Amino acid sequence: MTRRHLPPSVLAGTVVLGLLLLLAAVGPLLAQYPPNEPHYGAKLVAPNAEFWLGTDHYGRDQFARLMHGLRLSLLSAFVVLAGSASISLLVGLGAGLYGGRIDRAVSRVIDVVLAIPSLVLALAVVGLLGPGYLELLLALVIASWAADARVARALTLEARSRPYVVAAGVAGVSRPAIGVRHLLPAVLGPFLIVATLRLGGIVVALAGLSFLGLGVQMPEAELGAMLGDARRFLGAAPWLLIAPAVAILAMAAAANLIAEGLRDDRGPR
Repeated sequence: MTRRHLPPSVLAGTVVLGLLLLLAAVGPLLAQYPPNEPHYGAKLVAPNAEFWLGTDHYGRDQFARLMHGLRLSLLSAFVVLAGSASISLLVGLGAGLYGGRIDRAVSRVIDVVLAIPSLVLALAVVGLLGPGYLELLLALVIASWAADARVARALTLEARSRPYVVAAGVAGVSRPAIGVRHLLPAVLGPFLIVATLRLGGIVVALAGLSFLGLGVQMPEAELGAMLGDARRFLGAAPWLLIAPAVAILAMAAAANLIAEGLRDDRGPR
């Protein structure tokens, strides 16, 4: 029996994501100062032995803020992914399992949501709820569930035609039981791979909306908000933008490498 190896992209993405998670866990302990502590005598100081990534216009330690921002951004991305994937799987599985009017109604709702660009829909939801961290997470969940729900529905319809599922229906097993015992295990693996493909986009969307001031509010440290706060000092203090931008790119790249590698490993289908 040959031993199966993961694609190199999955390994590379896992290493990068693991390093980011390690930094998010250990980094705040390495910081010399709290992330929101100002040092008015050390404003816009370049990186040095005391302030490893320099300071901002309030004299706050950028290394401490970056570590806390990385932790918050990673947590936010996984919360949005988990919330969106849970709704998508529940809706798609239910539509494919019951079919008929329920399937048609769900399909129409999905079509309507997909007709609106996800960022536009997220902006509309934030506009209704008001800016804030929890409001931003809810807006991104609402904006990102529909595409994966369509995938879950298609996977469920395919799984319904398998002989053991048909046999369970003929034997009189209830639909909820068929869904939990037979369809969910068949759908879950490929669905999670497809859902993971969204993680990179979620990271970028979180950072972009926070950059616009619609998410975490200052002085709380978050990568997108840090970029938005630092754009005024691009010429005088470019280090304020470099570190959070690199962190966002690393998070998005790691997520995309893992998802693309897992998808290719399962073949084009």
